[in-house]
Amino acid sequence: MQLNLVTKTTFYSRKLLRTFLSQGFSLSKSNLTLGHFHTSLPVMADTSEAGKIAAANKAVDENIKDGQVVGIGSGTTIVFAVKRIAERNKVENLNLICIPTSFQARQLINDHGLTLGSLETSPDIDVAIDGADEVDSDINLIKGGGGCLMQEKIIASCAKELFIIADTRKNSEVLGTSWKKGIPIEVLPMAYRPVQLKIAQLLGGKPLLRMASQKAGPVVTDNGNFLIDWQFEGKHDWYDVDRILHNVPGVIETGLFLNMTKTVYFGTPDGQVIIKSKKN
Repeated sequence: MQLNLVTKTTFYSRKLLRTFLSQGFSLSKSNLTLGHFHTSLPVMADTSEAGKIAAANKAVDENIKDGQVVGIGSGTTIVFAVKRIAERNKVENLNLICIPTSFQARQLINDHGLTLGSLETSPDIDVAIDGADEVDSDINLIKGGGGCLMQEKIIASCAKELFIIADTRKNSEVLGTSWKKGIPIEVLPMAYRPVQLKIAQLLGGKPLLRMASQKAGPVVTDNGNFLIDWQFEGKHDWYDVDRILHNVPGVIETGLFLNMTKTVYFGTPDGQVIIKSKKN
């Protein structure tokens, strides 16, 4: 009997190894064996993980200080940022209040023993750290691939400073170069079809309703809304596009984050960090 397990990340593979070893399996080179049972574990590590960790650590170390109210973003890179914040908090007792942008962020804050706050009690945020799906040469961002764009934008707008962390795959000269899924747009469920038609009429392209992968029907945001991903071609005046989209009845928020940050930390596959700053 043979079972092949292909892991997506080094974190998962290590967790799986620990599980098998705890159950009495023996480790022999690249295989785990126990009697006639043979399990091959070809590890396919996420090559961007080292960059995400490096960017997260540098952004946290340079910008998180004692007594701050901190906005916690969403996405895979933020996991490493929260982990680093928690490590420093244990040593330095930073006395932070952390404001989440999503259910995921709330869980990360709680799981790492950090103090959970809210905009109701702490509306003035000192610094926010978040990820991005793509960043252009003017530090315009596409966000919302994870479906949390509205809460992320609210937190970003309340923060004195917003720092973005990402791996170098997200670094582009022009939006749409590497991120091909389009501009995420959060819409009222009852209006999704008219919004699709209006966007196609005004901007062209393909406004697609985002469908769930493990349930029947569309993706539903933390706010109970639907998402439309507007797939576009060519260069655009993003301020004009954002204005047009916001004027469509039924549109709640867009994944265009324009003039909201000055600094982005990009981590490279070998663990180095490139800092990209907004041109004056």
